[in-house]
Amino acid sequence: MLKAHYKTGLVFFPAFDWAIDPTHPEREERLLYTQDQVFEEGLLDIEDIIEYKPDIASEMDIKRVHFCVPDVFSVTTKSHFISAGGAVTMGRALMEKEIDRGFALVRPPGHHSMRVVHGNRGFCNINNEAILVEYLRRHYPVKKVAIVDTDCHHGDGTQDIYWHDPDTLFISIHQDGRTLYPGTGFTDELGGANAFGTTLNIPLPPLTSDEGYLYTIDHVVLPILEEFKPDIIINSAGQDNHFTDPLTNMNFSAQGYADLTRRLKPDIAVLEGGYSIEGALPYVNTGIILALAGLDYKGVVEPGYDAARMAQSADVTRAIKGIGDVVLSNWKNRRDMQEKIRGNREFIERRRNIMYDTDMIYEMQKDEIRICDDCAGALKIDSSADTGHHILGVQIPVHACPKCVEQGYEWFDKASTGPYDRAFLQDRPKDEYLEKILKQR
Repeated sequence: MLKAHYKTGLVFFPAFDWAIDPTHPEREERLLYTQDQVFEEGLLDIEDIIEYKPDIASEMDIKRVHFCVPDVFSVTTKSHFISAGGAVTMGRALMEKEIDRGFALVRPPGHHSMRVVHGNRGFCNINNEAILVEYLRRHYPVKKVAIVDTDCHHGDGTQDIYWHDPDTLFISIHQDGRTLYPGTGFTDELGGANAFGTTLNIPLPPLTSDEGYLYTIDHVVLPILEEFKPDIIINSAGQDNHFTDPLTNMNFSAQGYADLTRRLKPDIAVLEGGYSIEGALPYVNTGIILALAGLDYKGVVEPGYDAARMAQSADVTRAIKGIGDVVLSNWKNRRDMQEKIRGNREFIERRRNIMYDTDMIYEMQKDEIRICDDCAGALKIDSSADTGHHILGVQIPVHACPKCVEQGYEWFDKASTGPYDRAFLQDRPKDEYLEKILKQR
């Protein structure tokens, strides 16, 4: 009987009761075709490939990560709790040594969901990977985490959540934001003043093929991971880089995805995008599962694949190498660059306008971080949206120093003197979430 070299856990959650609309690309069929392929190929008959049922994330699991406006249940459904819970299921099984690797094949996706949530953007309401990471940090001795996002769209939500966290290395490999939603993810987006250089973006040109993706993994991502030395590696495993995907412009194949997985060696993969429901997802997911299990995947070939036709041009190859050089330079020089940004300031502000493209909500946001050499820094977020909500969110980081704890509570206590209708406080050292309703709308 065939046996996996790495004990591999799988969770499937197609979310039958959640869709943006019945014909939207982000719908339940994304996983149903994969489930059929997995059953037909007998993958669950392989010894040590184990299917788990998804747990349900708790309200606190979500509050540990997000400021949901006006509350968690207003911006989520039961499917969101189960999708995030499926990722947590894989994390728990990994940490309890039931498996060596895990793959959460779940929807709705999450990597466009930022720390503040007013609604759905990029098909995402809550961030499954961030909920997983913070669950692991709360319940297990996990500190340093690397999240490698290989979705074709920039993982702007995950980037936002970990912008100020020096213990989380976030690397996003995606199609150049000048050519694709959400229009962000450039090489100069490097993180906040206390975590500068632990956000790294690799915007690849359209028509990048297997060659370009695997070059990026080998020559850029793996050397950085080796230096960062994370306790755990999570892959935001978006599959919309595939050459048949209707929303993107890349030339990645099922074999390429499997090769990427074999090289990256993620502890947990979490499904994100991928909208070629019949032509790509069953094959890509099968390849990823086999690669995670350490089994031969060379027989996994999708219909219509032609390596010669998908080969990238010399111009694309040159562009990819140039982008990789910039990213490696940023990583190497991150501490010197950080000192220049920080200067002698005690606080640094950032202002942004954020569009929720799915729900058509417009948000104006200002965040303020306390510069700190001893922890990730107390964070204050002032967020108003055209829904009429205006909130204050305060985060005290996990390993906060006494001064940042004091600063966080000072901001929260003064919220009643501001223009806010609600104020939230994430006290991560105590794992507490406090809320004040200041004005009735």
